[in-house]
Amino acid sequence: MSLNSVVSAERIHISFFGMCNAGKSSLVNAVTGQALSIVSDVKGTTTDPVKKAMELLPLGPVVILDTPGLDDEGHLGSLRIEKAKQTLAQTNIAVLVVDAHTGLQDMDKQLINELKERRIPCIIALNKADLLDERPLSEDGSLYVSAVTGEGVADLKERLGQFAKQMEKPSVLIRDLLSPGDLVVLVTPIDEAAPKGRLILPQQMVLRDVLDAHAMAIVCQTAELRDTLASLGRKPRMVITDSQAFAEVNRATPADIPLTSFSILMARYKGELDALTDGYCALEKLKDGDQVLISEGCTHHRQCNDIGTVKMPGWIEKISQSKPVYHFTSGGDFPQDLTPYRVIVHCGGCMLNQAEMQHRVKMAADAGVPIVNYGIAIAGMNGILKRSLALFEADRV
Repeated sequence: MSLNSVVSAERIHISFFGMCNAGKSSLVNAVTGQALSIVSDVKGTTTDPVKKAMELLPLGPVVILDTPGLDDEGHLGSLRIEKAKQTLAQTNIAVLVVDAHTGLQDMDKQLINELKERRIPCIIALNKADLLDERPLSEDGSLYVSAVTGEGVADLKERLGQFAKQMEKPSVLIRDLLSPGDLVVLVTPIDEAAPKGRLILPQQMVLRDVLDAHAMAIVCQTAELRDTLASLGRKPRMVITDSQAFAEVNRATPADIPLTSFSILMARYKGELDALTDGYCALEKLKDGDQVLISEGCTHHRQCNDIGTVKMPGWIEKISQSKPVYHFTSGGDFPQDLTPYRVIVHCGGCMLNQAEMQHRVKMAADAGVPIVNYGIAIAGMNGILKRSLALFEADRV
């Protein structure tokens, strides 16, 4: 698998911020070696975040984000600034591009403070260094660069590479619980919601993790699970299922075989298993008229029996014996004010990077709103939450 085949959610996200005409877009183009962003002397040329997945040596697979200026003006300008600020949620490393002539402005300093609060590493790039007569010594670790001459660009990439090495993800899906030669059964229903010709991302990721552990994966659909288990010469280490099939798979899987779901594994992988599990109880306590946010990290065509807008509300009403009011978001849309909601039900987050998923969970915690993901919610609704988490007891001590 080439580096460029790595999905965006698994790449380091590097965001370039700064004032209008600080040279953000020019520096992005210099760092990437591509005309990624439109460059102009006209203030406010970058109107929306520009996002590009690419391989950037020596870092490897990354996502580069070029954002609108922090001092954009007017009504549209304020909307653009808000878009730039929203980019922080998915940022792993920030590059603050500053005009070396004017130095740090108040908005630059505000951004630095926000980055510190979010614990996002930041590199200050003093751009247009080729036009300076003198260069004061830097006391904040900033770098002098020139998007025009290329000066300092290699140093900036080297600094980015150092940060990237510090961010190597310790989280795992399932590999640490497997031994070479283990059997793992993956239940992957192929229904009207399944993408044509491929498996969904969490299924692909788990399959790869099993193979990396030198274990063996057996893949089947829900209806074939009983025959699959009966045909095996020995007991599998575990069964992993699509959450929507939890009830049927639970009935078909003997009690002495561990069972969990792809969505629950994604919660573990993103490092939010405990927080999302704790949020389940709020579903059972819902009352008529309570507001429920159902949020998905991807944007896809809604099917007639869509899990987010059709199945999940039905399951919630059955378990809570109530009629809540539902609000739906998808993709990058996520409310900044979560206080109106009684509970948030989120997808597995496979299309969101770890930073953005953790940011959403933290936003919910700060607002005092419980949050649970699809897999945990469905396991709880089927009375098998304890069983679906038994594999991870050591994680939760």
